[in-house]
Amino acid sequence: MKLTIAKDQLLVGLQAVQNIVGSRSTLPILSNVLLETGDRRLSLTATDLDVTITCSVAATVEQPGRATLPVKKLVDITRELTSTDIELEIDEKSVASIRAGSAFFKVNGLAAEEFPPLPVFAQNRTVIIPQDKLKGMLRKTSFAVSTDESRFVLNGIYISLKENKLILVATDGRRLALCEEELEISADNQADFILPTKAINELTRLLQGGGNVEVKFTENQASFATQPATEGAVSAILVTKLVDGVYPNYRQVIPAEPLERVPLNREEFLKSLRLAEIMTTDKQNSVKLTFSRNQLAITANAPEVGEARQTVAIKYQGKDFAIAFNPGYLMDPLKALDTDEVYFELIDELSPGVLKTNEPFLYVIMPMRMS
Repeated sequence: MKLTIAKDQLLVGLQAVQNIVGSRSTLPILSNVLLETGDRRLSLTATDLDVTITCSVAATVEQPGRATLPVKKLVDITRELTSTDIELEIDEKSVASIRAGSAFFKVNGLAAEEFPPLPVFAQNRTVIIPQDKLKGMLRKTSFAVSTDESRFVLNGIYISLKENKLILVATDGRRLALCEEELEISADNQADFILPTKAINELTRLLQGGGNVEVKFTENQASFATQPATEGAVSAILVTKLVDGVYPNYRQVIPAEPLERVPLNREEFLKSLRLAEIMTTDKQNSVKLTFSRNQLAITANAPEVGEARQTVAIKYQGKDFAIAFNPGYLMDPLKALDTDEVYFELIDELSPGVLKTNEPFLYVIMPMRMS
C-alpha cells in the first residue's frame, strides 16, 4: 500500500474512529485501525466488537492495499507533524513508513486479515433521515438515558420508526425525554430498537449539519451511514449491536391533562436554576418552585451551606402552589433545547411535571419530597 494524504484529512479520519478503541483490549488487533484504499479514498475502520466506525477521506493512492496500524500512535504522529502532506507506505509485513517533510517514522502494524470482519446489511430495511434532524433529536433525549447497568434495557435510546413518525425516547426511571418528527417510512421498513449509549455518543459526534444519514437495521444490529451534503466530503458509517430486550411502555408515565400550564422564558428559567443549584448539596439536592400570582420563586436550602432565592415574573393566575425537583434533571432539557419559550405543566406537588415546547418534544420529571 502506498498513498499521499493531506494531514488534516488523515487527522479527521483518525479522530472519527479513535474513541471506540479501548486502552485495555485483550485482543491486540482491536487497538489498531484498519486502513483500506479505494478510488481516491482512504477508509479507516476501528471496532470494539460492539461498535464499529468506518470513516472515508480523500487521498492520492499510488498502490492499493489493506493493513492495520496502532491507532493511538498514528493519531499522535499525525497531530504533531508540521508538514501539510503525509506519505504513507506499508509493506507486506505490515510495517509502515511515514514521511512528512524532514520527519520519518517506522511503525509496526498487524495483518489486515486479523481484523474482525465487517457486518453486512440487507438493502431492503433502510430509512433516510436528515442528519441535522437526527442530531437534534439525540441531543434532546440522550441526557435522560439510564446509567444503571442492572436496568440494561434503559441503557440506550428507544427508536421507533412507525406510521411515518420517527420517535426517540430515553428514561432512567426518574425522568423521561421524548422527541418525535414526521418521516416517510414505507410499510416494509417499520421497526423499533434500542440504541446503546456508546453508539449514541459516537453517532452524535459523527453527524454533521447538512446531508442525510442512511439507517439500516436487523434484529440485533443497526448501521448509520452519513451522506454529506457536498461531494467528496468526509463520510462515516457506524455499525452497532442493539440493546437486547423490550423497552417499557413509556406512554404510561406521561401524565394526563394538567391543572396548570405555565409559560416560561427558557434562558431565564435556566439561569435561575443554576443560581439556586449553587446552594444545594449531595444530601439536600433539590430546588423548590413556588408559584404565586404572576411570580415564580426558586429556592434552595441546605442547612450546612445556606440558602438561595430567586424570583421570576411569569404569567400565572392559579392558586399558590409549591413543588420540588432535582435541579440537574430540570436543567438538562433546558440546556438541550433551543426554543425561547417552554411550558411547564403541573397537576400537584406529588405528580410528575411535564416540560413541553411548541415542537413535538416533552420531558416528564418526577418531583422530590419537600422537607
